[in-house]
Amino acid sequence: MTDISPIADGRPEDAELRIAATAFHTHLGMAITDPQCCILKVNETFLQMTGYAEEEVLGRHPRTLSAGRHGDDFYTALWQSVNRQGFWEGELWNRRKSGEVYPQWATLSAVHDESGELTHYVATLSDMSEHKAAEREIQRLAFYDPLTGLANRRLLLDCLGESLTAARRETTHCALLFLDLDNFKQINDTLGHYAGDQLLQRMARELRSTLGPTDTLSRLGGDEFAVVLHQLDADLGPAAEQAERMTHKLLAAIGRPMALGSATVTVTGSIGIAMLDGSEDGVECCLQQADMALFQAKDAGRNTLAFFDPRMQAKLVNRARLEADLRHALANDEWRLYYQPQVNAAGELNGVEALLRWAHPERGLISPGEFIPLLEGSRMINEVGAWVLESACAQLVAWQSDPRTAAWEMAVNISPVQFVEADFVPRVEAILQRTGAPASRLKLEMTESLFVEAGDETRKKMQHLRELGLRFSLDDFGTGYSSLAYLAYLPLDQLKIDQSFVRELPASKANGAIVESIIALAGSLGLAVIAEGVETHAQHEWLAARRCCAYQGYLFDRPLPVAELEACWRDA
Repeated sequence: MTDISPIADGRPEDAELRIAATAFHTHLGMAITDPQCCILKVNETFLQMTGYAEEEVLGRHPRTLSAGRHGDDFYTALWQSVNRQGFWEGELWNRRKSGEVYPQWATLSAVHDESGELTHYVATLSDMSEHKAAEREIQRLAFYDPLTGLANRRLLLDCLGESLTAARRETTHCALLFLDLDNFKQINDTLGHYAGDQLLQRMARELRSTLGPTDTLSRLGGDEFAVVLHQLDADLGPAAEQAERMTHKLLAAIGRPMALGSATVTVTGSIGIAMLDGSEDGVECCLQQADMALFQAKDAGRNTLAFFDPRMQAKLVNRARLEADLRHALANDEWRLYYQPQVNAAGELNGVEALLRWAHPERGLISPGEFIPLLEGSRMINEVGAWVLESACAQLVAWQSDPRTAAWEMAVNISPVQFVEADFVPRVEAILQRTGAPASRLKLEMTESLFVEAGDETRKKMQHLRELGLRFSLDDFGTGYSSLAYLAYLPLDQLKIDQSFVRELPASKANGAIVESIIALAGSLGLAVIAEGVETHAQHEWLAARRCCAYQGYLFDRPLPVAELEACWRDA
């Protein structure tokens, strides 16, 4: 280490000079000027930073290095600080000899002699280019989608908040659009994820070129995009028309064929639109409205647009409340079984269909059309379905003790969600063992949707249950899929003619032809047949004349609680 202490002859100024010389050759750029700001000396770092040779800067004013980004007010404030406090520090934009503009962090200090007279200015400079690049990269990662370069969800939320504030202040409208590519998964599955990424990048460019310069386009993730249309009309009607026109342009842009390698693909899009005027209850409310509108567009058949409808919101809110209540229905003993009679040609009851009802504590009995889709969608149908089967089996056992009801059969609906569960067969076996119900009196009703791709596993399950004595009825026959191969492949016992065909009898010749065909098909396959939804004597007589000998419907009775069923039919 070099000794920088005062030398023996007592001249401390020599040490100070050595210290100053060492500091001058630092990693910071340094420049010394006279009081008139003419450059007297620069260090090597300064020359490397600016790209100039020493002879090119000596005697020149530092303003010749300026990038021209700062106005007169900026420099006035800078010199006021130097003159008042003796120094200034802050960010400066300068220009290298190559012409490149770059940021610097600068400190400018005034130097005075012993009498207080200004003798020099000393500037220290550090290149902030890498720092700024790192800031830009951090911002890009934080606010932009790395695949498409579009704004991400975080930046969209900021933009939407500002747009709502502006709309509220200026009494104008804006619109939030949620856009989803309808068949994007097919691209990934057939052409691969690289092609899918290319499609998203191309789609981002198409959408961006379609939108106006002030509109905001973002990618939320996957194949989902969002658009904020700013500064629409103050009146809702014209503003909605503006949003609709732009949405049609976006749909057209999405639908343009795109070349991906050797393949040319065409996709479609669904777009949900929420019109906003700043009065909405926060950004999240706006997102929810646009999302519900998108759901409505998809539900309408895709490749279309839909505006947010408050009635839809009320419906979805009600659905969410019902689903929350459903989770407590079993524990709170709110489920009920009703039984609808099934009669033979003589009008005698030979069986019933067990139908689930929900006795909601506030809303009373709720239609199965409302809660069955929720049970299936949430998979709660597995637990509730097991309760239905066990309750129905327990009722079968109770009827065995009375000769008047011992011959009654029980039909129980089985959801496809239940049937495909790995433990479905063991669960049915356990219920039969637990209740002691006669399996020969139990019939499981299933819809065609379960059999559209019926494979060996489906057949094995049905065969196993058939060996226990259970039988199978195909519910809603004729309303599902055109392939009838499963009728011969699967161990079915009965076809149930859907009420949509029965309802128009005997007036509809088309429905009559369908029903006659079902009856004939069942006979040729050795299957029993039953018609549901029989409500008039004319329907009953027409069916009976064509050898349909089992019926279910309001002509005979509505679904009843067990006490009412027994009171009406036990002694009939």
